[in-house]
Amino acid sequence: MTTLNPWRSGSSRSAMAPLLAAHRSASPAGDEAELLRGYEVAERLHRGQLRKSGAPYITHPLAVAIILAGMGLDSTTLLAALLHDTVEDTPYTIGEVRADFGEEVAVLVDGVTKLDGGKWGERAEAETFRKIVLSAAADLRVLVIKLADRLHNLRTLRYQPPHKRVRYAEASLELLVPFAERLGIHVLKREMDDLAFAARAPEHYAEAAQALRSALAGTGAAFGPTLARLRTALGEQRIRGRVEIRPRHAYAVHRERGGDVAGLRPNEAARLLLLVDGDDQDCYIALGAVHAALHPVQGRVKDFIALPKANLYQSLHTRVISTDGDLFDVIIRSRAMHPVAEYGIVAHIRDARNGVATADTVAGRRDLVWLSRLLAWQSDVPSAEFLAGLRADLASGNVAVFTTSGEVVTLPAGATALDFAYAVGTETGDRSIGALVNGRLAALSAEMRSGNVVEILTDPDSEPSGDWLGFAVTAPARVHIQQWLARQRAEEAAVAGRRRLVLALAGRKMDLLTAEAHGDSLAVARDLGYTEPDEMYAALTMGSVRLDDLLSRFTRV
Repeated sequence: MTTLNPWRSGSSRSAMAPLLAAHRSASPAGDEAELLRGYEVAERLHRGQLRKSGAPYITHPLAVAIILAGMGLDSTTLLAALLHDTVEDTPYTIGEVRADFGEEVAVLVDGVTKLDGGKWGERAEAETFRKIVLSAAADLRVLVIKLADRLHNLRTLRYQPPHKRVRYAEASLELLVPFAERLGIHVLKREMDDLAFAARAPEHYAEAAQALRSALAGTGAAFGPTLARLRTALGEQRIRGRVEIRPRHAYAVHRERGGDVAGLRPNEAARLLLLVDGDDQDCYIALGAVHAALHPVQGRVKDFIALPKANLYQSLHTRVISTDGDLFDVIIRSRAMHPVAEYGIVAHIRDARNGVATADTVAGRRDLVWLSRLLAWQSDVPSAEFLAGLRADLASGNVAVFTTSGEVVTLPAGATALDFAYAVGTETGDRSIGALVNGRLAALSAEMRSGNVVEILTDPDSEPSGDWLGFAVTAPARVHIQQWLARQRAEEAAVAGRRRLVLALAGRKMDLLTAEAHGDSLAVARDLGYTEPDEMYAALTMGSVRLDDLLSRFTRV
């Protein structure tokens, strides 16, 4: 086992001071000696390697660990973060990680290690993401480390050439930011949003950022009277808590306004956050107080306490009109809800404090249903299709749809009744012929809306259709339909190929049925590299096997 180098321990402790301070604040019982040992190993292995910025490479894994320490992650996660690039970029092996730091750290490091592009070629990116997903199923901290790694790389993206910046930013917005959203880690998501936006569209980012700065400079005057009315109303209801101005981030403002950020006002650049000292009931009382003080906008109240988001985010959202006629967005949540609203799954990992953050630890959690579904469809999908399916599955926006028994099914924006059917079950999807949406008959192509109550109509004789690919949105639905159609084509090709072979053998006074009964057909198929005769017959139809070659082989058997 590698031990601390006494000569370097002083400099190591100096470099590690910010990490140790952050970790000590969140985890007073953290293993500082082990973290120092991990840093020394990583620093020695990366010595001589430089970042594009010219900084020593060790500054990157250290920065990743500091990000994680700031979120209160455990010593094991921080240790894995310090070592996360050693196997990928140095001669250090997973076996050596395991021997030096134990199985748990080795699993985390292995999970975030990219596959070798030289060996995997064009498949490397897709298979690396597949590996991350599979590793996250075993330990969710793999995905959390990967997100922190991507955040720091986005922070230093300016040192990359322009074309790489754009590609990296787009991949971040399509794949990594949605993972942060699914896990509810909004503290990472917001910064990743803006950094990727700045790299992908620097001019639009500059416009949005400047508009935000200008608007936020006036929040004191714009929000003052409204804050005073709210605090008075809350006091009258004996609701204790804190009311604060919550600035929005540039990418969110840009998207919401379709890029037109000119004239952005203070009340559009920030929202009000009420952190209530109390329980769920106190949050509803606070909502009543807000509506008593300021006129609510009809249809703009969203109750994410009674019906949490898929990532278990809980809050009450409302929009009100001030006495001056300005619109203000208000978010109300209890202090107990706040860590989950900001840190998502990290808050639950932190609370467990048992050194394990596996999917099993949080089995049955609704915020991880998406991961179970992703694991279910990914195994049989080729690399290119997997990456496309993953992008579609992680697409931003989602709707919460109900079954008739009250179960919530979360789907991406734009999903249809057919996607809902496959989310309920593969058999339901295959046999679906229509739907009842809120009691009314609807086509399978009908787009789902949050709050819809849906019942799928089925027919035992119904089968998937190629037309369904025109409106199936979710990866599970599309993958299953494509696989079913491929099997159907293979079966049809096998029937056609066998019929052709029967006729050709009959011309030579031979019977294929007899050859199959004696195992001759299987022997010929295996000799040609096929597992079953049906594969060989299909290959005959597709032209992969010549009829003359098959006839000569059956004649010799």
